[in-house]
Order: sequence, then C-alpha cells, then structure tokens
Amino acid sequence: MCGIAGIVDYSGKRVDGPVIEKMLCAINYRGPDESGIYLSNHTGIGNVRLSIIDLSTGQQPLSDLSGRFWIVFNGEIFNYPELRETLVKKGYNLKTHSDTEVLVQLYALYGSECLQMLNGQFAFAIWDKVKDEVFIARDRIGIRPLFYHLADGRFTFASEIKSIFTQKDIVPEFSYENLSQIYTFWTAITPGTAFKDIYELSPGHYMVYNREGIKTGRYWELNYNDTFKGITMPEALENFRELFYDAVRIRLRADVEVAAYLSGGIDSSSTVAYIKDIEPGVLNTFSIGFRDRDFDETAYQNEAVKFLNTRHKSITCSSDDISRSFPKVIWHTETPVTRTAPAPMFLLSKLVRENNIKVVITGEGADEMLAGYDIFKEAKIRRFWASQPDSAIRPKLLTKLYPYLPQMRQANPAILKMFYGYKLEETDNPFYSHLLRWNNSNHIKKHFSEQLKSQLNGYSP
Repeated sequence: MCGIAGIVDYSGKRVDGPVIEKMLCAINYRGPDESGIYLSNHTGIGNVRLSIIDLSTGQQPLSDLSGRFWIVFNGEIFNYPELRETLVKKGYNLKTHSDTEVLVQLYALYGSECLQMLNGQFAFAIWDKVKDEVFIARDRIGIRPLFYHLADGRFTFASEIKSIFTQKDIVPEFSYENLSQIYTFWTAITPGTAFKDIYELSPGHYMVYNREGIKTGRYWELNYNDTFKGITMPEALENFRELFYDAVRIRLRADVEVAAYLSGGIDSSSTVAYIKDIEPGVLNTFSIGFRDRDFDETAYQNEAVKFLNTRHKSITCSSDDISRSFPKVIWHTETPVTRTAPAPMFLLSKLVRENNIKVVITGEGADEMLAGYDIFKEAKIRRFWASQPDSAIRPKLLTKLYPYLPQMRQANPAILKMFYGYKLEETDNPFYSHLLRWNNSNHIKKHFSEQLKSQLNGYSP
C-alpha cells in the first residue's frame, strides 16, 4: 500500500510544503520507501510510497507527458501492461514503466471515462493545472481508503483520517448518529465516518473539487440483471474458473516477491492453489493459529501446506496478544470495531513484513464469492425453521453448523430461539441473513453514556 494526502484551498490561504509533509508523516508507515510533494497555485499533494511496480522510476507525484496533470496514487492497476501497450500504440512515449504514469496519461486522454478501463484497487488524486481543480476517485468496492474534509473553501483529503487531523483547524469530534450506525451495521453508512464532517469517497465514485464546489459522480454499481439467465451449470463453472484464474494471475504482477496467506479454509486455499498452478515455483505462505483450541485451525493449515507444497511460516496468537495489539488496531482502523478478529490479522501482517514481503494475496472476499461463510448456511437453516417456527427440533440444526462454539454444544431450543429467532419469519427481507446480527449489535448501545444517548435524541438507524 501507499498513502496520499493533499489540500486545495481557494480561501486565499497558502498551501505550504511543510503542511503536506506533516500530513504524510502521520501515515509514513504506508509508504516507507519514498515520499514526494507537488505544489502549484492553490494546492499541495503528496505521496508516501511502498514500491511494488517500477522500483526505479515510479516516484510520485508524477505528471502526464504534457505536464498539465499531476497524480498521487495508492493502489495497483492490474491491467496496466495492456493499457500501457495501448498508449504506446497511440504514439505516447512514456517516461516510466509504472502503472501510475499509465493512469495519469489515461486521465489526460479520457477524463473520468478512464475509470471504466481500470481493473484494480485504487484511490488517487489528479491536479489539473489548467482547470485549477482536483479529481479524486476510488475503486469499485472501496478496497483502498480515501477520506476528505471541506470547510471555508479548503478541501483536505488523505488515505487516513489521522492525516487530515494534522491540520490544527480540523478538530476531531465524534458523529453520534454515525456511532449509532456503527453499533448497528458494524460500519457507518457511506459517505459517513465515525467523525463529524469527515467523509469517505464512496466506493465506485469520483469527485471533482474546484471553485464552484464539489461535484460527485458514480461510475460503477453492481449489476443484478439476468445476463447469465439460461446458462448451464457446466458453463457457469467454466466461466467462474476463467474469471478466478485471471483475477489471481494479474495480481501476481509485481517487481517484488508475492506471498500468500494460507488459513486452511476454502478462501485462501483456493487462491494458493491457483497461484501454484500459474507460477509453480516456491511460494511463501503465512498463517496464524490460536492457543484457544476452540478457534485454532492449525491442523487444516498444515494439511493445506503439505498438499500445496508451500514454504510456510506461522505464529500462535493468545488472548493476551490480542489484548495488547488491540489499541494499535483501533489506531489503524480509525473506527470502533465490534469484534477482535482484526487483531490477529494485524499480528499476521507483522509476521509477513518481518520476512521482507511487501505483497501478499490474502484470499479476502473469496468466502463471499464461494459461499464459504457459515452465514449462508445459517440463513438456509433459519428459512427451513421459519416454515415451522414452533419446531423444537429444526433450530437444533444450528448446533451442527457451529460445533466449535462452546455455547452451542448444550444449547437448548429456548436459547436458540432467543438468539437466532429474531424476525425469523421475515424470509423475504433482503437483509434476512443480517437482521439478527444488527439486532444483537444494537444491544451494545445500552452501554452508551447518558450524554451520548441525549445527543442521539432518539435517533435510530
């Protein structure tokens, strides 16, 4: 990952280099290899870089060939070799072999339409010297973060909120309504954040800021149409295999070593299997185990390592380890979290970095795609139970789904109904699988202070 930050100020205040430097220092761990700042007219933009592609000439900020557009970029454009080839065929003699230059040159040619060409995960800002405006954009599902603040003609953006808070006139203050959302849905509803007047650029969106103000546009949304209606199962499986294979293949494009997580589950095991098929050489893999046997999956990890023949390293995590690392986790998440799972992942990423690995394929997201999460099976059981809601036998299927949870081993039907029976019969609700989770999270708000409750004034998301 890299980090970006910048300010555009039409109020007459000067944007000095030390101000941008201070913003970058707050997130320098995102880019320990290099940093750079560009100043022009009413703006200053900067980048801290973790060099992955074009190690020698990919420094930022970087301009297009005309010098009109200047970019700071966090992320990767996976199809940049093909896009670069297209630009070369059009006669552009690019200065570097980086995806950053490809991106800024595409914007110079196509404007916001270039976003449709990108296959990647990204957050970037481009300053237009001629129009005197900044263009920012974020990838389709929001893998890379991008936050902003606007007050009195001064627009401030950064990869992390703490970078924005380095500005002395921007005071950290909680948004009480958004806190209520977080303790219901586990996150604030985009574009809101936990902090008042701090917003995120929504996934699949771009924004232009100039003297006329902010203009936001959506360039992508998930398509639920019936394009694939009538396709056979073998055809669907083959289409999926090709898409999955290509998704893994293009993520291996890097000028540094690429490693992978290997949890032993369906997600990372699938991606590692594809990596080994694409690049059969030695692959470094990493995993984390737990002292608590109820949550430990080391046996599955060892089995996957043996079958896939990887060079493997792992650590074992205790409750004390989670407790000690949790404050750092909150520092990085910049939002309340309702579970401790990010703490072990934080420790695992530390192990990866200690082994001098910059890029790791995690398998995150594959569980949703491959229906690996128990929530899908849970929703199926609850729908089955809902057809006979008074049954004392059907809810017991849930104990088979979660045999590793101690509280489930002797759960009686009354307990199961109390916990899993919330809005059981609302099977047509599009949020059916999450209703009981949101309800359970909502109970946390009983512990809010009286002051916070009074500030909410009855608000409920």
